[in-house]
Amino acid sequence: MAVNLPPIRPQTGQKRPGLMRRIFSEYGQECVVLAAIVLLFVVVTLVNPRFVNANNLVTIFSGNAYIAVAAIGMAMVIMTGNIDVSVGALIGVLATVAGTLAVSGYPIWFALVAPIFVGMAVNTVIGVLVAYAKIPSIVVTLGALSILRGGLISVTGGTWISDLPPDFLIAQKRLLGLPVPFLFMIVLTIAAFLWMRYSAFGRSIYAIGGNPEAAVATGIPVERRLVSVFAIHGAFAGVAAILFATQLQVIQSTVPPNLELTIITATVIGGVSILGGSGTVIGSTLATILFATIGSALIFINVSAYWLRAVIGLLILATVLADMLRRHRRT
Repeated sequence: MAVNLPPIRPQTGQKRPGLMRRIFSEYGQECVVLAAIVLLFVVVTLVNPRFVNANNLVTIFSGNAYIAVAAIGMAMVIMTGNIDVSVGALIGVLATVAGTLAVSGYPIWFALVAPIFVGMAVNTVIGVLVAYAKIPSIVVTLGALSILRGGLISVTGGTWISDLPPDFLIAQKRLLGLPVPFLFMIVLTIAAFLWMRYSAFGRSIYAIGGNPEAAVATGIPVERRLVSVFAIHGAFAGVAAILFATQLQVIQSTVPPNLELTIITATVIGGVSILGGSGTVIGSTLATILFATIGSALIFINVSAYWLRAVIGLLILATVLADMLRRHRRT
């Protein structure tokens, strides 16, 4: 009877390729981005072994964590078929709010929590205009971009906030031996991924972006969901602003140029369809790490950092083209 056992082995071996194909089919873009990160690390390390020194690794995985956190909320917005081009200016405003409260004598916990609620309030207004007034999100957020950016410069006069309390600078601290921004990025990415994949609310985000009419027909309150998604996006922008504001000894009155474009780009290259309805927040986080890796790699191989924008531009075009081809094959 033992002779019947050997045929079981080929059957077991055949399951693994099937599993890998399913994983790549569902998370193909995420796998490509991850493979690109690994390949970059291998190639650049062979060229310059200093690429993997501790300080550079902290810069890659922690220095841009605030972008990855903001991209989580942006991914949710884009999955609904909308977009937010004001998030960079909002992060600048929220960082200034946090720093101003911290140096004005307010409790540190209040200075760290307030930007999250302010971000939610601002984006709730944007969500209401998009969902109920039916104004395209690109129009609403372009207006918000001008208001927030102009208001920030007008109120601050371009001055920087300094003399920040040491307890306020949480992005410079470590927990369990790891940088706090890195932990925020990983924990929030995993939590958001699981929530969107397994909760009814999360699945409704995909439904709204994939087919709004069908979502309405199935009883999903589309308008309320859109407002909620923008509010959640505002909360993630608040967390991103805190990480941005506390990574240095001073807070700039402006944010890095084109921050909103970097966040949107990370989301799209990470696999979130610009047309809505598909993608994951894991992809947006991996794309943020990819950008940081490319930027650092260019320095270590003595190539001008200006090439980073060109490389990212090519990645955007390739990603959008691939997304269009996938949608064409499905139809």
